[in-house]
Amino acid sequence: MDSTPVNWEALDSLVVDFAKSENLIEDSFSSPSPLSSPSPSSSYVSSSSYHSRLVIRQIRRCLEVGEIDTAIDLLRTHAPFILDDHRLLFRLQKQKFIELLRRGTEEARDSAIECIRTALAPCALDAYPEAYEEFKHVLLAFIYDKDDQSSPVANEWSEKRRFDIAGLMSSVLRAHLHAYDPVFSMTLRYLISIHKGFCFRQGVSSPISDLTERLLLEERDPAAVPHESLYEAPPFDEVDIQALAHAVELTRQGAVDSLRFAKGDLFQAFQNELCRMKLDVSMIDELIREYCVYRGIIDSGFAPSSGMQTPSEPLKVNQPEPGFCSSRNSSLEVDNITSKLSDAEASISDTHMDASPENNVDLHCAQGGDTELRYACELTSNCEDCSTSGSHQTGVSRVLQRSRSYATGERSKRKRWRGRQDDQDYFSGVSVNGCNKKDFNATATCTNISKGQQDFEKHSLLNLNDREDKYEILLGMKELASRGMAAEVVEEVNALDPHFFVQNPMLLFQLKQVEFLKLVSSGDHSGALRVACSHLGPLAASDPSLLKPLKETLLALLRPNEDESGKGLPLHALATSLQVAIGRRLGVEEPQLMKIMRAMLHTHNEWFKLQMCKDRFESLLRIDFLKEVNSPMLSACSMSKSNADSCTQGSSQVTVSSSARLSEDGSSPTQVSSRDVVCDENAILKVMEFLALPRADAIHLLSQYNGNAETVIQQIFA
Repeated sequence: MDSTPVNWEALDSLVVDFAKSENLIEDSFSSPSPLSSPSPSSSYVSSSSYHSRLVIRQIRRCLEVGEIDTAIDLLRTHAPFILDDHRLLFRLQKQKFIELLRRGTEEARDSAIECIRTALAPCALDAYPEAYEEFKHVLLAFIYDKDDQSSPVANEWSEKRRFDIAGLMSSVLRAHLHAYDPVFSMTLRYLISIHKGFCFRQGVSSPISDLTERLLLEERDPAAVPHESLYEAPPFDEVDIQALAHAVELTRQGAVDSLRFAKGDLFQAFQNELCRMKLDVSMIDELIREYCVYRGIIDSGFAPSSGMQTPSEPLKVNQPEPGFCSSRNSSLEVDNITSKLSDAEASISDTHMDASPENNVDLHCAQGGDTELRYACELTSNCEDCSTSGSHQTGVSRVLQRSRSYATGERSKRKRWRGRQDDQDYFSGVSVNGCNKKDFNATATCTNISKGQQDFEKHSLLNLNDREDKYEILLGMKELASRGMAAEVVEEVNALDPHFFVQNPMLLFQLKQVEFLKLVSSGDHSGALRVACSHLGPLAASDPSLLKPLKETLLALLRPNEDESGKGLPLHALATSLQVAIGRRLGVEEPQLMKIMRAMLHTHNEWFKLQMCKDRFESLLRIDFLKEVNSPMLSACSMSKSNADSCTQGSSQVTVSSSARLSEDGSSPTQVSSRDVVCDENAILKVMEFLALPRADAIHLLSQYNGNAETVIQQIFA
């Protein structure tokens, strides 16, 4: 799973889109309040469904704490159509009745009786057929105590009802307001769901189970119920019904109801169902922040706010005040000190924000020199991971200086992390001992930081300069490699660690490939041949797997007048591989999001190989984009993409069954036939439904009977 190639530039784009959509990063000095009129700097927020999602979250939280009147007022202001639906209004009024009784005062009891007379009883008459019976049943709450678990209305008293109605309202509002979560959020849900299902069905252990179990919660929001009768024949293609049911683990009837609510729109129904799945918001934010710092999308927050410090200068930061409010720890291996640095402690303010996050992510192709990375003066640096010899220490200092020089220019382009500040600004939650009310999925607590803890954090912050140096070295190397400046990369890496390429010969080979192709495209054939003789040849001689890519690289000499020889190289993939390898050498682990994506894309590939069809939803969620790793020459080991076992999309799908089949123990695909048997999608679905078989098994049976579903069914029941 760790070797699965990923298009990291595509992931950068999705992550930046997520951070922008959720207003987690700042594009300018001042970030406007979500209630203020939109300005050019906040156009991306106002143009999205961000405000609608904020409203939905506020309504949800009000319902979860039993503030029904506040929720109804918000609905009346932002979504009055909800109150026109008597089915939903009845549920709100019934919950309001329970919450009034829960207070236990005479005044609240009188208000509950008034609620019954003026709101609940009239609404029960035409809400839905069972509403009046439910109305009579809930009246028993007058005589049974809320703590009586054996009472006939124990379920009505349960606080779980709050969360059920809050989830239902969220589902309905999300669909009607088209306030869907960012694409990356839905992609995570989908890939985690497939990953967990694949590992369970195939009996394999997941290397990321500790993360996926905490990221994707088990419970889902209740589904929005359509108005139409459940007993009428569904006017939908069976292919769509089965595709939705298998994609988000629904029953057939659940898929029909979802399609009916979405008025037959398969992709809208799919989004509705995905957004019902609950993610740990605080955990995903930490994953995103860790990834953005590692990739240079946002500023790390390690360095001081002005000037470049030498290692001998202390790092001056404001100490946290007593009564500091912290949310639940997600147990991620993300630096805790970083998360406690406020925006006032961030390193460099975003003075020049003319570049968008996308521009920060897009890396340039090879061009020009690296004059911006080089300047004359020398500094000393303590790098415990490298050699301590005098000459080598000078080389390390030189690399660190160049990286710092690069950082001063590049850091102004990076964004600043602001977090979910709008959740506190927008919501009128009650403050308890100075702590704002947090998401109810993660219990927030007020913690008093003892003097000992403050001393420990102060000591840790004083050592952050070394961490900042490592990050800047990594980002500097990544930038050089992404520009195709291979010779400079090799020089810098050797200065940093002379033994690095001895342990990573594949990276050296790929960098020398890039250098060779650049020299060929510039017309310097003698220089290109020197690189081939000095480096590419000896490396290929020591590793036979490199002979084929070496031959393909030498073919560039046959096209001396073409500029295409250096184009299309996966420089971004090479830059990321180099960043990860050097990071490990310096003691900086890659972000956990990178590990998660590798594992999940691997199981996504394997799952749809077993299903012998193409994922109908991968384009919607940009999964195909994440898999597009263009690797024409640098793919000696693992840069291969195999999606041969896929069928066409739509209601006219057909499947070629001779490509692969499950072995007898169901563990892996094996060849079954020398000729192709084309299976109609409707025949596959018929066998699956009648015999309750997985898709792959249905295809195997059809392949034995020339694709005839009726024959298969007759033979099974004969």
